[in-house]
Amino acid sequence: MNERWIADRMSRIDASGIRKAFEMAKAMKDPVDLSIGMPYFDVDDAIKDAACAAIREGRNQYSVTMGLPDLRETIAQSVAHYGHADREVMVTSGTAGALMLAIAATVNPGDEVIVFDPYFVMYQHQTTLAGGVTVVVDTYPDFRLDVAKVAAAITPKTKAIVVNSPNNPSGVVASAEELKALALLCKERGILLISDEVYASLCYDGAFHSPAEWNEDVLVVDGFSKSFGMTGWRLGFAHGPGRIIQEMAKLQQFTFVCAPTPLQQGVARAIAGGTLDFADQVAAYRRKRDMVVDALGGLYELARPGGAFYAFPKAPWGTASEFCAEAIRRELLVIPGNVFSRRDSHFRISYATSDETLARGLEILRGMAKGA
Repeated sequence: MNERWIADRMSRIDASGIRKAFEMAKAMKDPVDLSIGMPYFDVDDAIKDAACAAIREGRNQYSVTMGLPDLRETIAQSVAHYGHADREVMVTSGTAGALMLAIAATVNPGDEVIVFDPYFVMYQHQTTLAGGVTVVVDTYPDFRLDVAKVAAAITPKTKAIVVNSPNNPSGVVASAEELKALALLCKERGILLISDEVYASLCYDGAFHSPAEWNEDVLVVDGFSKSFGMTGWRLGFAHGPGRIIQEMAKLQQFTFVCAPTPLQQGVARAIAGGTLDFADQVAAYRRKRDMVVDALGGLYELARPGGAFYAFPKAPWGTASEFCAEAIRRELLVIPGNVFSRRDSHFRISYATSDETLARGLEILRGMAKGA
């Protein structure tokens, strides 16, 4: 093995802390796993049946790079309310694929990309792959968007801002006022706003809002993984200004090629059937969110999650890494906040699990906060 074979950029990219936790869980005897953001429910049978039918019918070849026309049309109809004449849609290999295409198609070496701390782990590393520089805007302690801080962070090198609401890891949902101010700031300054909306269907205390409501040039990345419980299917999509979508499609031709064809068929047919209803799952997540808030309130400093399926409490003692190491000794797996942040003060809980597992984990956390 010759070390010169490894690209220099790889020294600036760490292995995912979430994946490390996943490997640790496999080695534990009886883990209480509140680490991975993976829906606890299975794919709806109607979608499975439609995908299996597509496979048996021989729909197993490449699709067009932009995605199956039926699925693209369904997505286009779902965003038509924005009223944007130049808003195109493409299907991608997961939301992560959409993000990678978006960053690679827009960020030049040396360009700055603003992200909000805490942030989803991919943003920084995908920016690094494109040769860009990540600029962090702090949102502690309440994880609200302060547009004055964003304005102060903008430089002549700022190319894009990435916003994620509902947020991973905090579960906080940005208000309509915050998103409007951010969208208008980007419009005024000529900065691309990329909105990661993969948790848009999981808002518990109010309606979801997208910054695309106030800025026609917002590029949205989204997907079916979280809402449909199909993280392994790798189906995402993006919609935004036609020129950007076309450049992303050009890159997809030479990277992912296309999203999995029969799985696109499955989702398109099931949606067209009009029988899908995820109200029960959303209600279950809301109830689990309430379990977390009720159990940890008064013992932990915790910004109330309004969406997604995460909570981001502050460690009651030590660093988050030290706290999470002790949790592991108690067979509880949670993720230290330095995986998502420049700080090491908080830790992430995923409540996308069974009530029994969640209750066990919360009891361990209560005991740790009380020194038991």
